[in-house]
Amino acid sequence: MVTLAELRQSPNPLASDYSRFRVAERLLLTGHSHQAWPDVGFEGQVEAWNDAAELVDDKWGRAWEKADRVRRGFARLLGDRDGHVALGTSTHDLVIRFLSALPLDRRPRLVTTGGEFHTLRRQLDRLAETGRIEVVKVSDDPAATIAERLVAATDGRTAAVLVSSVLFGSAHIVPGLGAALRRCRQVGAEMFVDAYHHLNVVPFSLEGEGLEEAFIGGGGYKYCQLGEGNCFLRVPPTRSQLRPVVTGWFSEFSRLSARNAAEVPYGEGPARWAGATYDPTSHYRAARVFDFFQWRGLTPELLREVSQHQVGVLAERFDALDLDPRLIARDRTVPLQGIGGFLALRAPQAGEISRLLRSRGVFTDWRGDLLRLGPAPYLSDAQLDSAMEALGEVVRCDVAADPW
Repeated sequence: MVTLAELRQSPNPLASDYSRFRVAERLLLTGHSHQAWPDVGFEGQVEAWNDAAELVDDKWGRAWEKADRVRRGFARLLGDRDGHVALGTSTHDLVIRFLSALPLDRRPRLVTTGGEFHTLRRQLDRLAETGRIEVVKVSDDPAATIAERLVAATDGRTAAVLVSSVLFGSAHIVPGLGAALRRCRQVGAEMFVDAYHHLNVVPFSLEGEGLEEAFIGGGGYKYCQLGEGNCFLRVPPTRSQLRPVVTGWFSEFSRLSARNAAEVPYGEGPARWAGATYDPTSHYRAARVFDFFQWRGLTPELLREVSQHQVGVLAERFDALDLDPRLIARDRTVPLQGIGGFLALRAPQAGEISRLLRSRGVFTDWRGDLLRLGPAPYLSDAQLDSAMEALGEVVRCDVAADPW
């Protein structure tokens, strides 16, 4: 069990658990995109290989045991007691299964925002290009009133509302989504909430958010530290009888004897949304990492405390740099309590600043004109200070000298 006070120290006491990613030696401010994996994840990789070598095709019993542990891990983070958690290798895979369960022939309207991650953004744009689906995008600014705009845009022709609970570009938390779900229920629409930038950095509660009847999607690539191949779709119990068109043969694995039935059969619970044969290595890794978080006492509440402190340090250090706001600026209209796990700074040359920071050993990323700085619980305050010193040098010495 670790505390915030301990995690501020240098070296950070968690750093030794991430030795393979060398988190004590590198300034990894990409925690909002790809957090380092604890060393136990490597042990999970090896275990998967050894099980395959020893058990050959009989490995699947072990693999499904790992998958169940991963489902329980995600359910715990969601505060989900009675929903079904389906797993997939990517959020896109699961979004497609969700869309395939909608009556788009009768309700050819999807409502979303202009601030969704590319998984939703690209797929919905392509559906709109067909001319058969109407995609309505409400503004994502300000985030505080997104739910109101979704409510206003949702009507009887709407098949689903698809929205993030934390925006991937700005980290702004989207409040009040329970009201949007209530509107969906009034008109007979479904609701899909992308919680990828919410889970394990901002505590999530289905009951507290009023989202018990919503589909929730996300994955482990970011704040959960599970790596690739660990994504989930939480299916509310009231929607367990939907018949997604896009599923694989694992969906009827337990019912292969019924394959000649009048209609295509489905398995029970999560199997209803299953795909097909996959590489189970990711679940071996994820099961180990979920256990590690529990052993270390890294609860969502502690991780939120750590994240708010770290983002606060970055914001405070940035403000102290007193840089030219025409070159780089911080949005002060949203308090730190209203943002998720990273600090977004607006800069016309965000991409160039990110590249120059990388040349100084500071790893960041950017989206459009937003430079994104994502700390993680294994970083010390001293590392955050060093990163912001480097940012000041880059903006003053490189960007200011050649602003365009």
